[in-house]
Amino acid sequence: MSTLADRIELIELMGRYADIADLKDFTRLPSLVYSDSVTLDFSSVIGLPPMTVPLDEYVKVLGQAFAPFSATHHTVTGHVIEIDGDRATLHAHVRAEHWVTEERAGGGPDRWLVVGFYDNEAVRTPHGWRLSSVKLTATHQENAHLPGPTPVI
Repeated sequence: MSTLADRIELIELMGRYADIADLKDFTRLPSLVYSDSVTLDFSSVIGLPPMTVPLDEYVKVLGQAFAPFSATHHTVTGHVIEIDGDRATLHAHVRAEHWVTEERAGGGPDRWLVVGFYDNEAVRTPHGWRLSSVKLTATHQENAHLPGPTPVI
């Protein structure tokens, strides 16, 4: 595969990554996005240390993690991609908006905003590129109390 084709596939991979939450597709898309095991680092947002989990375990958590939100919208831009054989690093800007129901907002703000960067790693598999590591570095948040305990971006 050419470097240009790889870059296009990796950018589309990040689009599918955002679609998991935004389309609430927690069954079909994860296997098109993640490798069999994935390292997750959302410590800048939820305070938990990075962890490596089998994909099937992570899939069980995804739906629950996004349950508090009536809608989400993840804008991922400014992709900087470095490819080294069957491995790639992806740096991208993210603006992730998460809306909660009126009841959960309790008359207050109804949107949790996270702005920052993704520094992800991908591996080439027989089925295409898959994310093997996702790291979110939040540089700004608004209304971080809205999702409740332990959200996953």
